[in-house]
Order: sequence, then structure tokens, then C-alpha cells
Amino acid sequence: MQIHEVRVHPSKSELKREDQLAWKIAAVAADKVAVEKDVAAMIINRIIDNAAVAIAAINRRPVVSARGMAIGHPRRDGATVFGLPAGRRVSPEWAAWANGTAVRELDMHDTFLAADYSHPGDNIPPILAVAQTMARSGRDLIRAIATGYEIQIDLVRAICLHEWKKDHIAHLCPAQAGGIGTLLRLPVEVIYQAVQQAVHVSFTTRQSRKGEISSWKAYAPAHAGKLAVEAVDRAMRGEGAPSPIYEGEDSVIAWMLGGRDAVYHVPLPAPGEPKRAIMDSFTKEHSAEYQSQALIDLAFRLRQRIDDLTRIQRIVIHTSHHTHYVIGTGANDPQKMDPKASRETLDHSIMYIFAVALEDGRWHHVESYAPARAGRAETVALWHKIETREDPEWTRRYHSTDPNEKAFGGRVEVFMTDGSVITDELAVANAHPLGARPFKRADYIRKFETLTEGIITSREANRFLEVAQSLPALKADELHLLNVALPGARLIAGKPGIF
Repeated sequence: MQIHEVRVHPSKSELKREDQLAWKIAAVAADKVAVEKDVAAMIINRIIDNAAVAIAAINRRPVVSARGMAIGHPRRDGATVFGLPAGRRVSPEWAAWANGTAVRELDMHDTFLAADYSHPGDNIPPILAVAQTMARSGRDLIRAIATGYEIQIDLVRAICLHEWKKDHIAHLCPAQAGGIGTLLRLPVEVIYQAVQQAVHVSFTTRQSRKGEISSWKAYAPAHAGKLAVEAVDRAMRGEGAPSPIYEGEDSVIAWMLGGRDAVYHVPLPAPGEPKRAIMDSFTKEHSAEYQSQALIDLAFRLRQRIDDLTRIQRIVIHTSHHTHYVIGTGANDPQKMDPKASRETLDHSIMYIFAVALEDGRWHHVESYAPARAGRAETVALWHKIETREDPEWTRRYHSTDPNEKAFGGRVEVFMTDGSVITDELAVANAHPLGARPFKRADYIRKFETLTEGIITSREANRFLEVAQSLPALKADELHLLNVALPGARLIAGKPGIF
């Protein structure tokens, strides 16, 4: 890896394009380096993972609305939409919108956390949509997805968006644009302009994940994908973008991130170096914010040691700064303690999540968030006994660059009414690569079968899994086979809109 120093430069310095971060990102995307076998295998896993969570969410209102909007933009040689027959195609940017929303809705696909955080599986929908529309092969798709993961993860390693209250799609959109550039084998100059345009239009505030969290949490990555497709399209036509987007006097760094004196050090692969960042990411076993994954598993374990949950006086979760301030009591969001809060808010409340996991000993992507479940008197009572505290050691481990030390869990103290204290801790989720039960291909397949059971036919499930696992062999006219269709009567239609 090469480390690139990124800082604001005055306009009069006329920073060379080759010295700009967007150009260096574009150079990585244009590098024709081969994809290693384990990376290609992991890409297949994540395609299966995305399809699983998308179909599980297929008839939830945000997904229905996004699909309805996409249907309003038909294109005979376009891209497929989850749920619809593969022969029904739409314009690629709208397929990216619909499929991206479906993938993100349940908050159950993959994650990477470092200086900031991300769901790099969000790269797949727009790249696949363009691949289907432009008749690319399975191998082309693999190369492109490897690029998307690499760029987003490398940006997340180096540049914190959350510190400046910016949403994480600001690193996603340029990664999606870079991945599409790889897919189409575009020259560096074109990808450079597309990346800059993607950065320029994708900076938004974190209010989308604060307070009363709405369905926009699912739409935001899909919106980034739509913008990325449009950015590449414009750049291919010879259009430029605001430049230099990272280093300029009025750039995103100067006014939206660390300011004119900020210095960032961004790692990117050297020329000819394989793109392996996907191997540092990890998927979710449970449908909730990633920082809750290990704590859900810990709640299951603690449950075996507590005979009577009504005897709990209070629970303190000692965890990282990020967990405390984003999904814990440090967020100071009263909605996180409200039994009438939206699902999007509840899956960002570790107090709620830990209480339900402790009571039920299981986690279900629908039932664990049901209004009746959230409103149980005994659950609310337990929920309101839980608080989080930042622990410097857990914060240090959260930001550690050593994969063997990096942690996303915490230490829990359960204070009982008889004065006893039950404690336990867990650093990483069971499904994490260093966890008790790391996810392998069979686990991704089981997740797909579990989440899609009763929604699609077993024949369709088997067909998709066979095709997905044959991805490297798929020809230019076969990527539509990666779509998953529901029997027509099972697909809900939403309210009409403009489209």
C-alpha cells in the first residue's frame, strides 16, 4: 500500500492532477491488476448476502416505494430489479436506486469500521446495474466490485466523516464511481472526473442517522449509487467536475471536514498491487447496527447466567466512543428509549437491542422490532435500566490497526437487586473472521435460505445460488441471471407518485 498525504492547497499553487487524491483513486480503478481467488470467492459471498437481505425486505414500504419509482423508468436493455422477473428491465441508475434500497433496508449486510464506518456491500447494486446494461461479463463484475470495496474501505481507514457530522455515503459514492470505471475499462482522466463529481454531490449531514431516524437511512446509499451512475455517464460524455474536490480552497476538506489545516493520510494500492480490502470487511449475522453484533451475542451468553431478569437493578455497557455516542446513551436521543420509535431508530439503540436479546435469546429481523415486541412492559422496564459508558480501552481497540486487537464489543456489568454483579465481555461478534463462528460460504447460503424462505420458491433460490457461485463463468449476456424474482402475487405495489 502507498500512503498519500492529502491537504488543502491554495488555488494559486495549481496542484497537479497527478498529485490529487481523486486522480490517485482513479488510477487505482484503472489498474488492470488481476483479482485473487479468495477475493473473488468473497465477492460471491457478498452478492449472495446482498440478495438475501434484499429479498427479506422486498415488501417493506421503503423498498416498495423505490421499486415503484424504478418501474417508472423502463429500458428494454437495462438492468434488473429485485423481486421482478429478469425480463423486466429499467434504466441502470434507477435499478441502482431500487436494489440499493432493498439491500440496505434491514441493516443486515456487510460492514467495515475504522476512522469512519461503512457498508461496502452498497457498492454492488450500481455496479451490477451498469454491468447488466452494458453487457459486461462475470469476470468484469468481479474486478469492478473489488475496486468499489477497495476505494471505500481505504477512504474509511483514513478520513473520519462522523467527526464532522457527515453521512458515510460521502466515501461510498466515489467508490461506486470508481468501481463502474473499472467495469467499463475507462481511462484515468474519465474516472477522475466521475470520482470528483461523485464526491461533490454526495456530502450530506448525519441527521439521517440522528434523532427520529427515517426510511432515508435505507435510501441514502441507494441515492449515492444513482448519483455515481450519473456521474460516470457525464464524465464519459466529456464533462468535467469541481476540481480539486478534496484539496481545493473551497473543497470538501476545507469546508465540510477538517478544514484548511487538516492533513489526512490515505492508503491506496500501489500500481500492480491486488485489491484485497474486501477481506477486511465482515457481514452481519443479526439485523442491527454492526456495533451491536458482539453485544447481541454477549447478551445471549449472559442470559444463561441470570435466572430472573426482573432481579436486574441496572446494566452498564462499557464500550467504545463510537458505540456510546452513536447507538448508546451518549447520543442523548430520547427516541432511543421510546417504545414507539421507528424500526430504523430501534436498530440504532443498543439499549433496546440488548434488552430484547437478553429476554429472547434470539434475534429476528422482523419479530425483534415488531411494535408489540417493543412495547412490552417488562421489556421497556429492562430497556430503561441500561446505559452505556465510553471506556478508553475499548475506544483504543476500536481504532486499532492491528486486526487481532481491533474490537467492536464491550464489557457488560449486570447489577442485581441482591447486590451481586455479573460481568462478561466480548470483543468481536461470533460471525466475525476472528469470532467463535466465522462466516463461511455455507453460512452465507444458510443466511440466504433463512431470509428468503416463504418469499421465493425453493426452485428460484436454488437457481440463484447456483448462478451466483458460477459468477466467474458468466458471459456478457448472463448477468441478468443474478436477479431474484418473486411469484407475481407475492409482490406488493405501493402508493402512486410522480413516476
